[in-house]
Amino acid sequence: MEKNQLAEVVIQDMTENGEGIGKLDGYTLFIKDTVIGDRVLVKIIKAKKTYGYARLMEILTPSADRTEPRCPAAGPCGGCQLQSMTYEAQLAFKRKKVEDHLRRIGGFSDITVEPVIGMEEPWCYRNKAQFPVGRDRDGKIRIGFYAWRTHSIIETERCYLGRPVNEQVLAIVRTWMSRQKIVPYDETTGKGLIRHVLIREGRATGQVMVCLVINGKKLPAAEMLVQELKDIPGMTSISYNINMEQTNVILGRQVVTLWGEDTIEDQIGGISFRISPLSFYQVNPEQTERLYGKALEFAGLTGGENVWDLYCGIGTISLFLAQKAGKVHGVEIIPAAIENARENAERNGFTNTEFFVGKAEEVLPQWYREHGEKADVIVVDPPRKGCDPALLDVMLQMDPERIVYVSCDSATLARDLKILTGENRYQIKTIQPVDMFPQSVHVETVCLLSKLHEAKHHVNVRLDMDELDLTSAESKATYEEIKAYVAEHNDGMKVSNLYIAQVKAKYGIIERENYNKPKSDDARQPKGPKEKEEAIAEALKAFKMI
Repeated sequence: MEKNQLAEVVIQDMTENGEGIGKLDGYTLFIKDTVIGDRVLVKIIKAKKTYGYARLMEILTPSADRTEPRCPAAGPCGGCQLQSMTYEAQLAFKRKKVEDHLRRIGGFSDITVEPVIGMEEPWCYRNKAQFPVGRDRDGKIRIGFYAWRTHSIIETERCYLGRPVNEQVLAIVRTWMSRQKIVPYDETTGKGLIRHVLIREGRATGQVMVCLVINGKKLPAAEMLVQELKDIPGMTSISYNINMEQTNVILGRQVVTLWGEDTIEDQIGGISFRISPLSFYQVNPEQTERLYGKALEFAGLTGGENVWDLYCGIGTISLFLAQKAGKVHGVEIIPAAIENARENAERNGFTNTEFFVGKAEEVLPQWYREHGEKADVIVVDPPRKGCDPALLDVMLQMDPERIVYVSCDSATLARDLKILTGENRYQIKTIQPVDMFPQSVHVETVCLLSKLHEAKHHVNVRLDMDELDLTSAESKATYEEIKAYVAEHNDGMKVSNLYIAQVKAKYGIIERENYNKPKSDDARQPKGPKEKEEAIAEALKAFKMI
């Protein structure tokens, strides 16, 4: 194949970044804006020895999974890689993506990935948007999004993933910059003032935040901007953020409030949160409630557990867990986020939480060294790069019964799961993807790992035959296996050996006397509650013991 050559191909697969894959006489072509099943005419734009990249010229026969994008900028914009694909096909693509990563990177060949939890209305869901600001070739101000794999800004009148208030804010900022001759930031020279416009909206409260990221220490004509913005319905906080570094990192560390509050409020699952410009807060509140609900379900809390929530942000998952845990410890590197987390806990009446500022891979080992306190459950929600190896090591040392791993990148999830399940330490119980980012290639995944209680060493012992008084039914499952089954199928319910023995005796399974009889003739032996008796009976049935 040669550059500028035209070719007709059928799209057979897609990369994890949403590019279509077509083959021509064994030569692989990667083609943006195509869907599996499309027959397309393409133009080669880069040709390597065994593969190349091509530009879509014409759709000759559309795929059954193809649909018309809502956004006219969906092609050149880098934000919505899957808008040309039906939503049902998007969910299937994301499930396969998770499966492929687990198989190729993690080496898990027999794991079932649950169907992706999707949205009824997968549009206008983002409660946060960050718009870069720049100029076009004629010097006109541009506010929008970066084009695919570039830092060239595409002017955006409307984003179909964002909230309607964004359009009103951007129009005011654009007009204000033009009137006041405020210069946009230029990445190549490092000069200019306005870098980004950050907008947040609370789904439950309707409160709006606007924060301008600037390459300077002051915002000129700020009062005129405030006068325009403050009349927008729901406007609660107007501020600017100082970032004078020549970097791709959007936000600096210092925020100056110009008008209103320093934060806005939102609610998820009945819990109220304060959010600052620097706070990490999931962009899709509707799906966040489903995601965190799954994390809480997987944690299997019964009221007395010691839980660690690592990379806790402003405490969103922590407070979900605190509803059913004995104690929750949250760790986050951003001081402002931890301050928000403490405030959120206090405002919602939680007294069983404690939050630490620092790197999780440093805070957790230090706590473990000083206190020697193990965790019953660890919940981890790391950034895209996954967990630090030192953190994974200390998580294993703390030996929790369950680990709930929330991931925004299934590739690093697969890598970390391979470590956590090594040497038969933990077993993957459930993999549940949640579509937090419809129309894009990204998918959130929550995974439950349960500690294996199998012995790692074998010791030869000699027993007399009269000691072997177990029936064939009794030998089918150990007490620990019955306890594990009851807990897993009954929201973490705990049962004792005594209660199990009583139920086994009720169904005619012979038991040793030390479980069935009180230690003295006048001692009273507690009888298990009815719900525990029923749960144990179900376990015995599952193990075919009754």
